[in-house]
Amino acid sequence: MVRKNSAHKNSKKTFGSLGKFVDLPYDHGLMRETFLPFCKAPISEADIQAVVAVLRSGWITTGPKVAELERSIATRCGAKEAVAATSATALMHLYLQAIGLKPGDEVVGPSMTWVSTPNMVELLGGRNVFVDVDRDTLLASPEALEAAITARTKVVIPVHYTGAPVDLDPIRALCARKGVHLLEDAAHAIGTHYKGREIGMGGTAIFSLHPIKTITSGEGGVLVTDDSALAAKIRGLRFHGLAVDAHDRAQQGRSPQAEVQQPGYKQNMPDMNAVLALSQLPRLDSLIARRQELATLYREQLAHIDGVTMLADPKWSHKHARHLLVVRVDERRCGMERSAFMEALKAKNIGTGIHFLASHTHRWYRENRPEPAGRLANTDWNSSRICTLPMFPDMADQDVLDVVNAIKEVLPKSVAKVAVTGVAR
Repeated sequence: MVRKNSAHKNSKKTFGSLGKFVDLPYDHGLMRETFLPFCKAPISEADIQAVVAVLRSGWITTGPKVAELERSIATRCGAKEAVAATSATALMHLYLQAIGLKPGDEVVGPSMTWVSTPNMVELLGGRNVFVDVDRDTLLASPEALEAAITARTKVVIPVHYTGAPVDLDPIRALCARKGVHLLEDAAHAIGTHYKGREIGMGGTAIFSLHPIKTITSGEGGVLVTDDSALAAKIRGLRFHGLAVDAHDRAQQGRSPQAEVQQPGYKQNMPDMNAVLALSQLPRLDSLIARRQELATLYREQLAHIDGVTMLADPKWSHKHARHLLVVRVDERRCGMERSAFMEALKAKNIGTGIHFLASHTHRWYRENRPEPAGRLANTDWNSSRICTLPMFPDMADQDVLDVVNAIKEVLPKSVAKVAVTGVAR
């Protein structure tokens, strides 16, 4: 459908999202009839019924559905082991404890990530060593990671940002050569491929199943690894240090002989969460394919708008999971800074987000772990400009056009502002 605007003395008219004309005050311009969030979980009626079946089963905490989710994700990734927990953050905590991170140990990775990773490092007494990212992909390079490794480095944690993979082969070779652990932060990257291999194959990676991710368990995460000893440690730590789960399939309950092997936590995923992700997992590839279509349309449309630019894709062979649609709002070129841009889109019923404010820019890190000015120049530049636009599989092509047309209307400077139209597709 091609959308048009028809102005008269005091108002503009436009088609709403349901094809209805909407009368608006003149200076509001074009506006959607309904709010478009930046994300929406892909929950189907079949997913809901799968959760209902677990609720009626008599066993809703960790049980057979958790085990099935672990097996299914391990099989898909080609990994020997998978361990589910209440969140990817919980798994980061358990992993760092399992590898023996101790006070003074260094953890190398980008500041351009959700702050949960550096928080876990700090809480365990470690020290974050942040590296800068590429200005246009927001991925950490093997060279930047190598330059940050010292004799105190315990683990390197690169981030597959927005579903784009880092250049993994040289990073794996680097960590092997230096004798340090490598953990892939794959919170954005379930379904991502690097050089024909699914992320999670041949290494250790953590996926997030948070509600904004491609598939979700409500809250949750899964670690995959080929290291069986590591997986066993994490399984024990996630459930009180008992080294068994709440549900022993031979016992139909927990074995009464279970004893604490080491003090542990309570971070086990319930079956009622696991089954939600398990129900969505067979649709993962189709969900990613739709995200790719939407991202392609965004790239075509945003190419005509100066100062609102998408991230570049990596140059190495890969399949992008398209978890987020991130743009940079460059005030110098488009005439509007990010917060005003986001507020203006909200006024037009377009939701946005920020993923992320770089970790070192948060108050606690500014005050307790200050970075020298200019050391993370690309990270700083992007952190103050990135904005997440709506993208989720249930969106129609017209929703993308609504977003782009709203951007054209709100920007005071745009070479494309005169062309506030839709595109028939």
